[in-house]
Amino acid sequence: MKMDSTVVEIDGSVMEGGGQILRVSAALSCITGSSIQITKIRAGRSTPGLRPQHLSGLQLVSDLCSGSLQGASIGSTDISLTPGKIQSGNHTADTQTAGSVCLLLQVALPCALYADAASQLCLRGGTNAEMAPQIDYTIKVFKPILEKFGIHFGCDIRMRGFYPKGGGEVRVTVNPVKELQPVTMMERGNITKIHGRAFVAGVLPFKLAKDMSAAAVRTIRKEIKELYINIQPLQEKDKACGNGNGIIIIAESSTGCLFAGSALGKKGVYADKVGIEAAEMLLRNIRHNGCVDEFLQDQLIIFMALAKGTSRIRTGAVTLHTQTAIHIAEQLTEAKFTITKCEDELSSNVTYVIECQGSGAANPNL
Repeated sequence: MKMDSTVVEIDGSVMEGGGQILRVSAALSCITGSSIQITKIRAGRSTPGLRPQHLSGLQLVSDLCSGSLQGASIGSTDISLTPGKIQSGNHTADTQTAGSVCLLLQVALPCALYADAASQLCLRGGTNAEMAPQIDYTIKVFKPILEKFGIHFGCDIRMRGFYPKGGGEVRVTVNPVKELQPVTMMERGNITKIHGRAFVAGVLPFKLAKDMSAAAVRTIRKEIKELYINIQPLQEKDKACGNGNGIIIIAESSTGCLFAGSALGKKGVYADKVGIEAAEMLLRNIRHNGCVDEFLQDQLIIFMALAKGTSRIRTGAVTLHTQTAIHIAEQLTEAKFTITKCEDELSSNVTYVIECQGSGAANPNL
């Protein structure tokens, strides 16, 4: 780990130009010990600059690495972070809104892996929020795939929180690693299992959960006839703050690949439509015959960049979020990425292989 006096300058408006640039660069700054300055944060967004969830994420990272954070306030478009030593122990972050706890975890988890002991993160905000993974995705898809890198964390949902109130709370325990293992996911195999949960919380009627589930099953059946599909309708009782409804459906393959489709209910949107949206998202992510869905794709980049050795992951179309994560990872680490197009004989669809020679970041604190 080098402690550079040079500051790496990052343009927050490039490519996808959103909060992801902040998350990836702040986490890598923390791990590599490089100071960063990020300018033009979320420049193209309707509300430019830092939103509450971005601010709480940056404060969490700064707290984790005993860093010094400049310019961090709501609406700020320029920040700088000078990292110190990564601290294990208890850390809390609260978006005070329905800002996503899963996005807080995305920025904090990589840092906590490089501490000297286990870390406990208490994350508050929305657990099932728009424009972010649902907590169920984090636990059922993200977590098992991260275990392939040698990453182990526990995640306990204390309270679910929905838009607009938030009020959710998740406790995460992260165990440190000496270094990350590279991961190869090249063969998808067959889809063997499809399951999920359709939930309502608060004052919403249980019928909505049943309608979402039924509509999702009908939609998947049109394309996948032979599998038993189990989407449990659920009423969230005591562990939920506010009103919300949503659905997440997960497909598992014979080689251990995981894919998901999800959707959240909104005022005035029929439950059927929510179920169909999630089902269509799942089907779209299965059709390309890759090994990860479009959401996991960009979330794995930082771990591929840190791992020691070469990772290879077969995927569908490479998203702008993924290209952005690669751009930042190459700026802040020695990792080298290549993306190759594969003409797949098994399907008419094009797949890509994202290959990364990882930087092999070792944990100096262990």
